[in-house]
Amino acid sequence: MAKKSFEQAMEQLEKIVEELEAGDLPLEKAMQKFEEGMQLTKFCTRKLDDTEKKIDLLLRDKEGNVVEKPFLPDNKADEPT
Repeated sequence: MAKKSFEQAMEQLEKIVEELEAGDLPLEKAMQKFEEGMQLTKFCTRKLDDTEKKIDLLLRDKEGNVVEKPFLPDNKADEPT
């Protein structure tokens, strides 16, 4: 697979899903698209896993412990809990 970004892979995967959902492809072509989609899914999963690991590293405190902070959307961050 040529080097591509996560976003490019997701866009390509979305197109494959649309083609498969349309149901217009011959069986052989549908299988090729399905296999390509599975490869893209694995690629995206690896990218997400790698990103999660990097985020974990960035969230470590001075002692090396992972400090978990809840994600709050910008509009919720100022609201009292």
